[in-house]
Amino acid sequence: MLNAPVSKQQIKEKWLKIKNRLLGTNSKQGFLIQLLIYSLLLTIGFIYLYPLIYMLSTSFKSLNDLLDTSIKWIPSSFYLKNYQQAFSVMNIKESLLGSIVLSFVPTFFQVISTGLVGYGFAKYNFPFKKTLFFLMIFSFIVPPQILMMPTYVLYNDLGLLGSLKAFVLPAMLGQGIKSPIFVLIFYQFFKQTPISLYEAAEVDGANEWTIFFKIAIPMAVPAIIIVFLFSFVWYWNETYLVNLYLGNGSGSRSWTTMLTQLQNFKSNYEALYPVTESGSNKLNEGVTMAGTMITLIPLLLTYFVLQDYFVESVDRSGITGE
Repeated sequence: MLNAPVSKQQIKEKWLKIKNRLLGTNSKQGFLIQLLIYSLLLTIGFIYLYPLIYMLSTSFKSLNDLLDTSIKWIPSSFYLKNYQQAFSVMNIKESLLGSIVLSFVPTFFQVISTGLVGYGFAKYNFPFKKTLFFLMIFSFIVPPQILMMPTYVLYNDLGLLGSLKAFVLPAMLGQGIKSPIFVLIFYQFFKQTPISLYEAAEVDGANEWTIFFKIAIPMAVPAIIIVFLFSFVWYWNETYLVNLYLGNGSGSRSWTTMLTQLQNFKSNYEALYPVTESGSNKLNEGVTMAGTMITLIPLLLTYFVLQDYFVESVDRSGITGE
């Protein structure tokens, strides 16, 4: 029995099905679109992860593995002496404590100060509000290199150099590292908060501080987490200001961080492990990469612990109010 002839309508429907599978529909992505998206994600992910993977692999390589061209990614054995030397060279106990203190304490006060400033700009109308807001934005546009020397002279006159106060006091006054951008984050978030919540609290007799602490702060948890993480990372990665304000050793104690120790890694290594006549103890790439990995581990652990809260905060911060 001969097959029935295929009509033009049936051919059109088959092509439409093929097109929908490849390109997708309004409710579902097609194969080609998904392939393009995943290819872009894999490419971008590889660009970001390649240095980390290379760093991690090299940090476990012995000198023989580094000289062996046949060993690319997987070491012949996990050589832990690189990390032992890096720990001792970086004075890990003192530098880790210094990094945590110099990152957490200013960040804590910066979250409070920028939250207050952002709330004030968002909720209140006062004289010269637009002018002050413009000056705040302008302070973020000005290159920080221009202000470093005048700030250094000011801190020297105030006796802040060599002390943790050089970082804490500016953070308390809303002048910490990248403070204007954090004020903008809080400003935008409080601007999106429904005004009816504040009005209902005022009707119930709540004063301004009660409204701020009981309503605004709980509503701003997503913005607080975002500001805290970004501020902590920026303070952690700061080296120039640490050397500028705390490097003179005029304070009650000598402050050092993991990043400043990493900057002086070569000189510290050569002082701790002098090179012999046979060339042993010479600094190699494995030890250097081990030191670099050590400085990244605290940040990676912080992100892995707070990643769920961070993603949720970024998502919730996009919710618009009334």
